[in-house]
Formats: sequence, C-alpha cells, structure tokens
Amino acid sequence: MELNLRLAIVAAIKAGDEIMKVYNEDEQEIELKSDQSPLTKADRNSHQVIVEGLKVSGLPVLSEEGSAVPYHDRSKWELFWLVDPLDGTKEFIKKNGEFTVNIALIALDTPVIGVVYVPVTRVLYFASEKTGSFKVEIEEHFKEGDAAGLFDRAESLTNSHYPTIFTIVASRSHSTKETEDFVSKKQEELGNVNLISSGSSIKLCLVAERKAHIYPRLAPTMEWDTAAAHAIAHYSDCRVYDYMTGSELKYNKENMLNPWFVVSGQY
Repeated sequence: MELNLRLAIVAAIKAGDEIMKVYNEDEQEIELKSDQSPLTKADRNSHQVIVEGLKVSGLPVLSEEGSAVPYHDRSKWELFWLVDPLDGTKEFIKKNGEFTVNIALIALDTPVIGVVYVPVTRVLYFASEKTGSFKVEIEEHFKEGDAAGLFDRAESLTNSHYPTIFTIVASRSHSTKETEDFVSKKQEELGNVNLISSGSSIKLCLVAERKAHIYPRLAPTMEWDTAAAHAIAHYSDCRVYDYMTGSELKYNKENMLNPWFVVSGQY
C-alpha cells in the first residue's frame, strides 16, 4: 500500500477514535461558526489528530477546521491534503451515527486518494488510482502496523451489484425542492423508485458501492465535504459531475463552494 494512502488511513482511524470519545460523553459542547454551522470539541480534536498524522508527508493540509489559506498561496500547490475532520456534525449531534472523517489527496484540481471513515460502524472506504476503491471494517484496538494488512481483507467496490429497483440516495438533513423534483421526475420515468436517506459523505460512498444508482446534491456543499468520497466514487467507475454543465467536479477553486452536482454509477 502506497505511503500517502496508508498515512491517510491511519490518520482517519485515529481521528475517528477521538471523535467517539466525545460522541460517548453525556453532554456536548456546541459552538456556532460564522456561517451558523455547528462546531464541537470532536471537530477540533479530529483536526489536530489528522494534521499531526499527515505531517510526515511534508504536504500542506487544507482543513475545514484549520486556518484559511489565501487562494494566491494555495493556487501554487501541486499536491495537498484536503480534509473534513468531521463531516456531518449535525448527524453527530443527533447521535444517529451518520458522520465521517474525510481525507483526500488533491493533485492540482483532482482527488487522487480518498479515505472516508465512519467511526460508529468502523467502516472504512479507501481509494487511489493504483488500488481502486475498497471497503473494509476496522477491528477494535487497531494499531498503526495493522494498516498494511487492510488491503488483503478489503472488499472491492466494483465487485458489487446494483439493486434491482432503481435507488436514489438523498441527504437526511439538507433536502431541497429541487431534489424532490429530481426524485419525482425519476419516478415518472421509471415508475418504481426506491429512496434512501443518509448523512455526510456516506451518500457518495453508497453509490460507489452500488447500494444506490444515483445521488443528486442540489444544495450547497464545500470542497472538503466531497473530495475524499469523490475519489472513492471515481475509482469505482462512477461519475461526480456538475449538475448544470455535466463536467467533473474540480477542486482548489478560488471559491471552494461546490456547484450542485450528481453522483452517478455505471448502471
């Protein structure tokens, strides 16, 4: 397993352990950021663990919970980490388990490594150009040295099969009229459509592992929300494309807000 992928996997699992310590506390300390989105101690602790874990790579880290980096500086980066230490903070607060640790390695404007870890279920998704896309359950008491053996018991996402009924995955906490219209149109076209809901970047991973055919995200997201799972979907032969233009999502833009997008499998 290549060094940067192993670094990201170990960092994500360690961050997930820190998140679970806070998750299991009786009371949560919740702050509001300037955009009124919630911030918890788990977000901050996870960020610190990931930054420390990726330090040995010598590459810059751009994290949702880190200091903002001016575009003038980051536009010169050829390779960097893009991180969401706790994707799905609303789901974390609700304690429904649907939150993730997202770590992506970006080459210029494209995710080339992606790691998404679900701390509650201990399910890890990982992908790179060299390995393809995989899923594996992390055992309790995981040690850094165990990372090398994960590949041997991981399940390739491209070996999975799509459901018989056309399945759409949608956001649990961010439904919009446009998404509802998208679903209604598919129902008119196909007749029988199954709709499932989930939080965080799990939604992209559900398409990548063939549990859903498509995921329309017709609502705002940021680059760190999608980059890691984008790599997992891409290397599982899925597309993550701009809803309006049909072009693949790009990263490290001056404005890091994503356009509306769709994740679609090859069904």
